[in-house]
Amino acid sequence: MTNWKLWRVFLCAIIFNFHFSLFNPATAQIAGLNTLTVLDLSSQARASGLGFDYLPLYDRDLSIAVDNPSMLHRDMCGVGSMSFVSLFEGSLMGTFSYAHDFKHIGPLLFSFRFNNYGRFEGYDEEERSTGEFTAADYSLTLGYAMWLDSNFSIGVNLKPILSQYAHYSALALAFDVAGSYVSDNRRFAATAMLRNIGAQLSTFDGTVEKIPFELSAELSYKLDKAPFRFFLAANELQTWDLRYEDPHSPTSETDPFTGEVKKESWLAGTADNLLRHMQLGVELNIGKSFFARVGYSYRQTAEMRGFDAFNLSGFSFGIGLHTRRFDFAFARRNYHLSQAPNFFTISYRF
Repeated sequence: MTNWKLWRVFLCAIIFNFHFSLFNPATAQIAGLNTLTVLDLSSQARASGLGFDYLPLYDRDLSIAVDNPSMLHRDMCGVGSMSFVSLFEGSLMGTFSYAHDFKHIGPLLFSFRFNNYGRFEGYDEEERSTGEFTAADYSLTLGYAMWLDSNFSIGVNLKPILSQYAHYSALALAFDVAGSYVSDNRRFAATAMLRNIGAQLSTFDGTVEKIPFELSAELSYKLDKAPFRFFLAANELQTWDLRYEDPHSPTSETDPFTGEVKKESWLAGTADNLLRHMQLGVELNIGKSFFARVGYSYRQTAEMRGFDAFNLSGFSFGIGLHTRRFDFAFARRNYHLSQAPNFFTISYRF
């Protein structure tokens, strides 16, 4: 199958899922409507430098398989990886990963992740101090991939998650299920994924909350005679409408003299919604060892748009260093106007 045909299949899948989501009552992934939204955040510097949640890429980089189980393969085995993210107000996220090739099973990925939100001062309803407490999320990941042939693969991540906030705790179980295609020359790759399929097994106060399920599709393409690899993602395909009414930038206005309501055109609204589903990224390979990365999310920019005409929210940047024994990656991802977390990932081939 040629790359052009694969592009057509990918675009048809996007169109079908958008059409399906118009009639899908599922709620958009808007902050506050789901628990464990930390599952939406990658801890891997390479993906974050491109602004992506996972990467559709055939490579020896183990960090790819941590978020995309269908890209796990034997060349990643014997590799250990550590990732750290300095989040906001002293909170920290980290991941430790290792892949091993079992003789009768194949490659398996083992990963432990923690999200430490720091120490807080507790108070009761009468504002009396109850002492300090901590809050954190912990998760394990067991990843497995099956290559149907040299081009097609399917993979799954099993993710039990424990949340511990002071003396309250909750337990959830989630799966990621992915399918990928990689061309013979490895320059083209595409992945479709169902992320965070699952539910809470125990809750903080007896109220069962949804975890952030997502359907997405991504692809990458490396130019033949130029050191560029391009990435395209279509996210939140289970829900078409990702917009909300911003009181500072309403989609309709009333003329104070005539009382006439001027509404946003259908085309402008549709284009705005479509762009909120898309993400773009570019990776530049300088020589054989150094990488520079940049990504952009229109949705992030639109949701964080303030009174300034321009800001860097929605942009992400990163660099990478590859050697025979180890890989290093750094990224900075601008989620909003005030701060941007820094991502560090180090991998070593034993």
